[in-house]
This record gives sequence, structure tokens and C-alpha cells, in this order.
Amino acid sequence: MPWPAPAASRSAAELLHVTQSALSGQIKELEQLLGVRVVERNTRRVQLSEVGRELFPLFDKMLQDLDGAMADIASRKALKKGMVRVAAPQMMCCTLLPEVIAAYREAYPGVQVQLIDVPVDNVSPRVSSGEVDVGIGPERDIGAEVDAQLLFEMPFVAVFPAGHPLASRSEVRWEDLNAHPLIALQGQFTERLLREMHTLSPYNEVTFMTTALAMVAAGLGVTACLPYAAPMVRRYGLEMRPLIEPELTRKFFIYTKSSRTPSPAAERFISFLGEHAV
Repeated sequence: MPWPAPAASRSAAELLHVTQSALSGQIKELEQLLGVRVVERNTRRVQLSEVGRELFPLFDKMLQDLDGAMADIASRKALKKGMVRVAAPQMMCCTLLPEVIAAYREAYPGVQVQLIDVPVDNVSPRVSSGEVDVGIGPERDIGAEVDAQLLFEMPFVAVFPAGHPLASRSEVRWEDLNAHPLIALQGQFTERLLREMHTLSPYNEVTFMTTALAMVAAGLGVTACLPYAAPMVRRYGLEMRPLIEPELTRKFFIYTKSSRTPSPAAERFISFLGEHAV
């Protein structure tokens, strides 16, 4: 449909918030880029050329897609939508993290947090491969492609059944554990611990702390863990005491991929961890 030339040019320019001369210049640039005329105009009227009419729905869709993309970006920046993939050891996944994630979802209901429970030694490799946005786990040897940020440092506690001989003590020495079958975790930290404390001799080594706690609850021995596991310790009806002489601590870190900038949702989750996980 043709339009009177002056009115059409003026209306289009006003709609785009540019001057008529600027609009004319932009149309000429587009036609030079495409190598075809998209607008037919003379002193009396302006109308789309045949090519212009064919291109109009394509350009209209491109603009709608661009508007949608900009709206999506704005929603993600405002934390109204998004996803954070988090890898962490099994014990942390069934004690500390569900409460943190619940609080995060209450604050940002439009953001989905995917929690992936993995063996301890698989946390940083999941981050390095890009499978997850955030990893949470104990200190490990990591490559240059992974960044580590300290989350917390906690001392070890002894864990045993109610009524156990150790229950009468307010603190337990590491060497006192040797009087009882010690159920330890496999991995780098236990290997280093055994090298440094020659008096310790594990009765059984398992992969997951939940397995160790279940064995302790069954009266098969004692174990050592970190205080963040208290909800699971209580669930098994067990007791905890601080371990001393020496007081050993374990550091947990937030791992991220060094070559990737965290999304707004992941960045906020990382700071949220620091606020709620200790």
C-alpha cells in the first residue's frame, strides 16, 4: 500500500525517534548493503518494493527475536530466570546444601538450581569440564583452568553411638580412636592424615560418609567427620565430640572455571553460599 511521501517519511521517522534525513540515510545504507531497492519512492508516494515486501516478515521476525533476547537477558540480570548447576560431595548434598538452595529459591524463585552429588574427587573435574557452573568441596590439587575460593574451615569431630565409652568425654583425642574400630573415608585427605598420624589404623575405608555413619549406627565402630554433617549424625542417633591433640581442620572451597565468567544467577549463588553456608 503506497503512502503520501512526506507524511510517510515523517510518521516513520517519529516512530523510530530519528529525523527524516537520518531515516533516509539508513534506508540507503540498507539498500547498498543488500544491493537491491527495498523502498520505492517519488515526490508523491513511498511504498515497499517487491523485494521489500518479501523481506518485511523476515526483518519483522528478526526484530521480535532481538526484543525477546534483550528481554531474556534483562530477566537473567534481574535474577528472574536462569539456572545454576552445582556439584558437591554426597554428605554436603544431604545436609548443608538443601537448606542453602531452599533459601536461595525463596529469594529468587525464577532461578533453577541443579544439585549434582558426586564423589569428592569428582567435584573439580566437573567444573573443569564445564558440566557444572559451581563446585563445592574440600581442598584438592587443581589445574590452572579452575579457580578456588575458600568457603569455610572446620575442625574434625569424633562420631560414635549413644552410650559409647567415648560419650562420657567432652573432647576426644585422635589416639583414643585407636581403641575402637575406625571407619575412615577413602581419598587424598585420609591418605595424608594416615601419613602424618602413624598411630591411626582404619578398620574399614568407605567412599561415602553416609556409609560410615550407617556402620557406626550399627555398632561397627567410630568415625570422624565435620560439624556440617550434624543433621545426618543426629538422624542416625549418633553423638559428636571435638577431636583434639592435634586439632585438625579441613578447608572447603568454591570451585569455578577460570576461563568462564559466571552467569548473574551463578555469581549470586556463590555470594549466597558465603552468607548462608557458615
